[in-house]
Amino acid sequence: MGARPSADNLSWPALRVVARMHGSLPLGGVVPHTPIHAFETTPDALKLGDTLPAATRHDIELGGLLAFSIRHVVSADEADRITAATERMGYRDEAPGIATPPGMRMNKSVHWVADEALLGAVMARIGHLLPPDMLGVPLHPRLSHRLNMYRYDAQDVFNRHTDGDWPGYGLSQDRSEMLEWPGLRSGLTMLLYLNGPEDGVVGGNTRLYRRDGSWVDVVPKKGDALFFRHEFGPTSVVHEGCRVDGTVPKYVARINVMFGQGSGSTL
Repeated sequence: MGARPSADNLSWPALRVVARMHGSLPLGGVVPHTPIHAFETTPDALKLGDTLPAATRHDIELGGLLAFSIRHVVSADEADRITAATERMGYRDEAPGIATPPGMRMNKSVHWVADEALLGAVMARIGHLLPPDMLGVPLHPRLSHRLNMYRYDAQDVFNRHTDGDWPGYGLSQDRSEMLEWPGLRSGLTMLLYLNGPEDGVVGGNTRLYRRDGSWVDVVPKKGDALFFRHEFGPTSVVHEGCRVDGTVPKYVARINVMFGQGSGSTL
């Protein structure tokens, strides 16, 4: 209890770098050629099962802003395996393709590109609970395959901010490079909690702000996910990742929910 998940007892295929981008550092500065990873083949450990209880949606009152949580997105074991995979890639101070002001993102990051074996299974569990459209633009049937992973060690925080919209990403047919999906933009942030208080995490709530400055704190619950609207505009939910106070790190995956009728990977 409390130790970081280990990949030592799992069998993993080799990793490769599928893209490199400038990576921003927490206190300012840029690291060129920060890697984005993928596995050469789909890991058996990341092929999800079908024994999880049915997912349920719970709306969050934010004064007219869109936010909700979904329970039972992944199992505790599946969450541990995702975390173990990312520790295998290695967390870094710099975050590739992310531009944040100095002092805003004070955590560790690793970005990787998964495939339909993982994210298609997740979408099958939750798709019926997502908004069917965003401002008239239809929900895309695939989540972006690029996962922005964050590890919050003791005293780490992601200060108050909003998320902008993103293109979708997937892997090329030979899994050698990350490709952008044309015709799609994200409309919802999905924060998949990979551990929580039940694992010894202290603090680390996600704080969602209403327009009047009041807020709602969401306690990370392993296997659940939090969703909220994002864009470059007034309907984007202001939020922060509150400080982790204990010695057990908090793990969370940011996944983008896509809208539009463009193409997406079928891997």
